[in-house]
Amino acid sequence: MEKQLHLNLLASRPPMAGGLQSGAKMRMGPGRKRDFSPLPWSQYFETMEDVEFCSVQYTLTPLHTFRIYSSGSHGPVLLLLHGGGHSALSWAVFTGVICSRINCRVVAMDLRAHGKWCLMFLKFNVSTELSCRDIGKVVEALYANHVPSLLGLCVIDVVEGTAMDALNSMQNFLRSRPKTFKSVESAIEWSVKSGQIRNIESARVSMAGQVKKCEEPLNSPGISKSISEGIIEEEEEDEEGGESNHKRKKEDDQEVKKESLYTWRIELSKTEKYWEGWFRGLSSLFLSCSVPKLLLLAGIDRLDKDLTIGQMQGKFQMQVLPQCGHAVHEDAPEKVADALATFMVRHKFTEYKESFPW
Repeated sequence: MEKQLHLNLLASRPPMAGGLQSGAKMRMGPGRKRDFSPLPWSQYFETMEDVEFCSVQYTLTPLHTFRIYSSGSHGPVLLLLHGGGHSALSWAVFTGVICSRINCRVVAMDLRAHGKWCLMFLKFNVSTELSCRDIGKVVEALYANHVPSLLGLCVIDVVEGTAMDALNSMQNFLRSRPKTFKSVESAIEWSVKSGQIRNIESARVSMAGQVKKCEEPLNSPGISKSISEGIIEEEEEDEEGGESNHKRKKEDDQEVKKESLYTWRIELSKTEKYWEGWFRGLSSLFLSCSVPKLLLLAGIDRLDKDLTIGQMQGKFQMQVLPQCGHAVHEDAPEKVADALATFMVRHKFTEYKESFPW
């Protein structure tokens, strides 16, 4: 095994409100209809596999299954960890960009209770301790060690102070989101028009990892009421008859009862007891890590006291990427890839590809 392993960490965090409040409807002006159809993972990653391992209590049964997406054949490994409510697919567009710039191997995994993660028999637990243990076991399964060869660390828009402050309003934000969508396309449309993901290409590949078909029957209380909540109205004129989307939407709502609805893969509101543990002490842990560190932020106002002092003392490199939402690597994958590539080349972790005009 090459003794090169670079961990690029995006600490788990519930999604933050984007441009609009999630329950609000936004009317768009006339224009050509945008494509909200899903994009396949294979357009961005080279391989997909499931990593299984047993828990300590049940050594004979493979209880945990983690979905892994990979690209690249040589160079340092970028281990990509997504945020709360997202999945490994949130790194898809970024992966395509970074692999075109530098020599590296990319590994993106679905964390427990997210994406295509599967657990047999036991209820899920998303504590920091168990999530870290999962990551260690996956790395061990892939590379036969944990992180003794850690080269560097990158954290994207996760700061202890601002995260802790945001927790008080998180339940209100989660309640404002649609509970169901009539299709994956509707979920993609909502994510873009609500401002949760500002890059339509990212939304088209990553939202499939955030939603799943509903297990409840369509006549369950609350299901029929929320069918249309995932659609943000967009008035467009039909080229032939001048019919607006509003009328067609009513007709679609009548048909959707015959189809399967989609809902969130993880109910983040039920994970509240773990939230504080995700962030408490995060800044001190980041600063105490002895390897070169990079902090990417959507805004300078996100720095807390410890990180502000640490940044003034030169303990880590910081870069602000403006005009991004909280999902920075999805909103601006090229900017994030450029920042990370520059960081890695500067510290001699890797080199630019010959084909890249750096």
